Amino acid sequence: MLHRKALLLLACSALAITACRKDKDNDLDLDYTSASDNARAEDVFADMLTQVDKAMDDNGLRDACDPVVTFDTTANPHTMTVDFGTVDCTAQNGRERRGRILVSWTGRYRDVGTVITITPDDYYVNGNHVQGTKTVTNLGPNSDGNLQFSVVVNGTLTAADGSWTATHHAQRTRTWIQGEDTPGLLDDVYLITGGGNGVNRNGTAYTVSITSALRVAIGCPFITQGTVSITPEGRPVRTIDYGNGSCDGTFTVSVNGHTFTVTIG
Repeated sequence: MLHRKALLLLACSALAITACRKDKDNDLDLDYTSASDNARAEDVFADMLTQVDKAMDDNGLRDACDPVVTFDTTANPHTMTVDFGTVDCTAQNGRERRGRILVSWTGRYRDVGTVITITPDDYYVNGNHVQGTKTVTNLGPNSDGNLQFSVVVNGTLTAADGSWTATHHAQRTRTWIQGEDTPGLLDDVYLITGGGNGVNRNGTAYTVSITSALRVAIGCPFITQGTVSITPEGRPVRTIDYGNGSCDGTFTVSVNGHTFTVTIG
């Protein structure tokens, strides 16, 4: 009798453990931290390049939060500093920035072979500390005559309170599809393709593949269209959908038949 009771208790214990593991696995299968962290990193590093593009324009940013821009064109390569100051400044779109963006470039933006290196320096966006480098290389025109750029990002985002850090690595092609023939910047639009990888705030590694080109417009601080597949190590694919072109900082994440809405903040 005792032997049978012991077996029964053991079986019940095993069943309870299995149930707990199953619940935990289901929670992990629905977790979209990797997708959210990658999307935030995509947004921040895309926005950083946008700020550089605007700063290099003769008309400046013309925003409520204009940085101080300084150039050194005697240095080789040339350098530029985009300084938002040491106190958070809120732009017209509500995005808060402080710190500096350091830029060097070897030639004109439109010249084939030009290399632009962008490095955040004590730089924060919406309180998150942005670190790393972004390198942009002019590859020349594609078969449609649109200029293409190689974009390589190696960076991290750290929470304002230091509670987490997420890493972000990207290898992309940036195709200039609108605004190349006009002098202003606000009509410039790019399509981004490629892939990458990272480690989310919980220490989970993941890979990234852009399945539908991301649309980046200089006139909007957010990615407005496109889809991305995120595959955390040992877990199902998460799909990010940036929507239909609205400049609202909102995207959806779908995993295992469930869809979640995320707003970048």
